[in-house]
Amino acid sequence: MILTDKETTAIKDLQTQEQSCIEKYRRYSGEAKDTVLKELFQRLEQDEEQHYQSLGKVLNGAVPDCNCNDTAGRDYQPKATYTSLGETDDKKNDCFLATDCIGTEKMVSSEYNTNVFKFADAGLRKLLADIQIEEQNHAEMLYKYKTVNGMA
Repeated sequence: MILTDKETTAIKDLQTQEQSCIEKYRRYSGEAKDTVLKELFQRLEQDEEQHYQSLGKVLNGAVPDCNCNDTAGRDYQPKATYTSLGETDDKKNDCFLATDCIGTEKMVSSEYNTNVFKFADAGLRKLLADIQIEEQNHAEMLYKYKTVNGMA
C-alpha cells in the first residue's frame, strides 16, 4: 500500500499522539500511589505502544490485522483501594492522574474519528476505527477505576 502525502502526515500525527500517551502512562505509573492504578497505567502504556507499532507498519506499507470486537472496557472490573469517604492526598493524586488520562483518551479518540475518512484503503480505515474503540475503552477503564474508588 502506498500512502498519499496527506495520509502519511495524518499517520505521523497519530503516531505523535500515541507516543505522547506512551510517555504519559509511563510517567503516571511511577506517580500513582495505588498499585491497581499503576497496573492499569502499565497496561494502557502497552496498548498505546501497540497502536504506535501498528501505525509504524502502516508507514512501511502494511496494514496489520486488528481485533474489531474489543471488550476491554466492558470487561474491566478494578478492585477498590480507596473508600468513597475521605480525601487523602494519595487519593487526590490518583484521582488527578486518572482524570487527566480520561481527557487525553477523549482527545486521542477524537483525532482518530477526525482522521479515519482521510484514507482510501478500507483495511486502514478499519484499523483506525479499531484503535479509536480501544482509546474509548481506555477512558472507560479509567472511569471505572474512578467510580469504584469514589472519585467520580
